[in-house]
Amino acid sequence: MNRSTVHPLLVSVASAADDAYRTAMSTMTRTERSRDIGIGGDGTATMFLDEYVERPVLSILERARVNVLSEEAGWIDRGSAMTVIIDPVDGTANSAAGVPISAIAAALAIDGEIKEAYAGWLGTNLEWHAHIDDPVVSRTTGRESLEGSAMSMLRPRPETWRRWSAIARRADRIRVLGSSVIEACLVADGAVDGFCDPGGDVHRIVDIAAAALIVEKSGGAVRDLHGRAFTLEPDLSLRWSGVFAASARLADEIVSTIAEEGS
Repeated sequence: MNRSTVHPLLVSVASAADDAYRTAMSTMTRTERSRDIGIGGDGTATMFLDEYVERPVLSILERARVNVLSEEAGWIDRGSAMTVIIDPVDGTANSAAGVPISAIAAALAIDGEIKEAYAGWLGTNLEWHAHIDDPVVSRTTGRESLEGSAMSMLRPRPETWRRWSAIARRADRIRVLGSSVIEACLVADGAVDGFCDPGGDVHRIVDIAAAALIVEKSGGAVRDLHGRAFTLEPDLSLRWSGVFAASARLADEIVSTIAEEGS
């Protein structure tokens, strides 16, 4: 990826997050990284690692005087036409425990429309970028059938077990990496055929905004199990299922398989 094509604000945010992440991973213990420090803007517990990485990111966005929608800080309205939708550490539980599979995701919106997206695998050189004006360049596998596919999914939970199993029975390979952003971006890269939350409705817009544009510009398709539009409302209580697939036909088949199985 050529960073010269990326909005300077996204580059600055990405660099700050990665620097803070690398420092945390090299200087802090697992206990220090995973310490709960309160409730974030999304209503869930915030680990120290979340706050530590988010802090320099928020400082950059404050100096830029742009609006912010962040998993931890919530909605910060500065009256700007520009909003940055950001999750500084997607997959915090992984890296807090010492498993280096976490990402930063940032989407830039102008007057409520997403124009640009960036995602980076923290602690590595892997990164993804897309702009609304980019042509669609097919980089996914193009797979159209769930049979024999390679799928990533969120971990199975009691309320999603039957639907999770329905996908797993039809796929050839299943991976659970613990970072929705990375797993969606691997669909864009053609490394896996699809990624989904099999009906749990746990994704917030900060989890979806950047990855959706990246996958779509790579020739893939993004769906919500219930057909709900992904909106940029500053309300982190809103949730979606999130289906990212190598093709529209595969995305629709994943949705129908989950829906047919019920709970």
